[in-house]
Amino acid sequence: MAGPVLELRNLSREIPRQTGDPFVVFKNINLTVRDGEFVSIVGPSGCGKTTLLRVINGLLPPSSGQIFVDSREFKETDSELLMGFVFQGASLLPWRTSLKNILLGLEGQRKNPKEAQEIARRYLELVGLSGFENHYPHELSGGMQQRVNLARALAVEPKILLMDEPFAALDAQTRTFMQLELLRIWSRAKKTVIFVTHMISEAILLSDRVVVFSHRPGQIRSEFAVPFTRPRDMDIKSDKRFVELENTVWKQIEEEVKLTGGFAQM
Repeated sequence: MAGPVLELRNLSREIPRQTGDPFVVFKNINLTVRDGEFVSIVGPSGCGKTTLLRVINGLLPPSSGQIFVDSREFKETDSELLMGFVFQGASLLPWRTSLKNILLGLEGQRKNPKEAQEIARRYLELVGLSGFENHYPHELSGGMQQRVNLARALAVEPKILLMDEPFAALDAQTRTFMQLELLRIWSRAKKTVIFVTHMISEAILLSDRVVVFSHRPGQIRSEFAVPFTRPRDMDIKSDKRFVELENTVWKQIEEEVKLTGGFAQM
């Protein structure tokens, strides 16, 4: 893989309170992600994983620290350093067809209409939805809606794709199918991905590296390289190394949850 595309340096996020100390969501996050790398973040509920993605994307300001993309400090106004965001829900506009939902971001970039159409159709094909250009969200299954959501994020050609539990609302069968679809799409698009999930097995299946967060305020407790070559399929879940890594990550998260006196929610 190439050199680092994203660097987080001592990144922290605090929320001021009217009385008392500020509420610290996460603190002193230092993370380097290489170009084309797929990195997943797991950790206890409420440890700041989603907030971190929102800070990286510029939706929320950091309280301290810096974000660098291609060795340049990132500002939310830097359109050439655009990041794509895939939320938990598909968040499609119900009055727009699949194709027109994908066109939304391209319209914001003021692309030439003909070029925008070509790009949107290309990504619709990439996510396996050719023939559904004129379908409205209510005519699509949950998995299909999320594929339109992914195509919309990819169509703007982001430097980095941020994914916040994109399959959490899907049933188990559809979620498994979407994991395989994402592996296929990522192998073709080769985007740098930061993926937040509560499912450890999902993180291992998809990722090159798994980052484990501590309880709040979130900090990086550990990182694990995933020891499997690509392409991958579901068969690796029965591999002894997969099971051992899943158990190791789970035990760390369980320890973090116990420190708070709570219960693991994974």
